[in-house]
Amino acid sequence: MKDIIQESLKNTYTYLEYKNLVKHLLAEGKSTGPNQSEALTNYSLLNDKRMKRLDKTIKLTENTQLEIAKVTQPQTWLVITEGWCGDAAQNLPVIDKMASLNSNIELKLVLRDENLALMDLFLTNGGRSIPKLIILDKDVNVINTWGPRPKVATKMVADYKAEHGALDATFKQDLQVWYNKDKGQSTQNDFVEMIQNSFLKEA
Repeated sequence: MKDIIQESLKNTYTYLEYKNLVKHLLAEGKSTGPNQSEALTNYSLLNDKRMKRLDKTIKLTENTQLEIAKVTQPQTWLVITEGWCGDAAQNLPVIDKMASLNSNIELKLVLRDENLALMDLFLTNGGRSIPKLIILDKDVNVINTWGPRPKVATKMVADYKAEHGALDATFKQDLQVWYNKDKGQSTQNDFVEMIQNSFLKEA
């Protein structure tokens, strides 16, 4: 596992580099990843606008800021993502804002479809769901993971699947509406809980 993680760390982007990559690909009418389609490009375009808006509007609570300050050991927050992923676009601006508060935290992003060996180490219910955050200590040991969405949204997905068998366009739209109303609060709550449980603080 550690060898795969270390290899993937060679392929990382900063948050800004990732956003620039998405923007430059969109200028060519493309999305990230080997599979190209009009739908994926349209999702990427929507997500590019979404991230720009969230970068400006996401507010971290005082409690979140206090808890992030308690991270005293150097660590890497490695996020597996793709530009066309709606959950990634909603959560990456929040994660970046939290990571930027503390110099002990380095945020790095990798593209899923270029790092499938890494992705397959961190499946969610057998699926390659993203975004997936892997928290590493300075020796590249896995401290904890998070994703592909906040716990509240994960329950929404599970409940809908239980009732309807699968996610459809209506649910996906409803989920984006929920994200817009939540304003990153549930993601912050998840991270605060991880820190309070000492997964991050005592790396």
